[in-house]
Amino acid sequence: MSKSSSWLTGALLGGVLGSALVLLLTPYSGKDVKARVTDYFENVLQEVQQAGAEKRLELETQLEQLRSGKI
Repeated sequence: MSKSSSWLTGALLGGVLGSALVLLLTPYSGKDVKARVTDYFENVLQEVQQAGAEKRLELETQLEQLRSGKI
């Protein structure tokens, strides 16, 4: 076997073994994990949207100040 195919085989076997161990040793059920991940990403999405809205408001305010000559 060539060096690269040996490495690829080892990586695939390691991935399969690691996945199996995670499934066997996780302290939560599949539904719990799915709910936690969904909640986490919903919270991140809300925070990003809020930060975007705040930054947009700040930039629009600065633009208005520049247009009016106050800065």
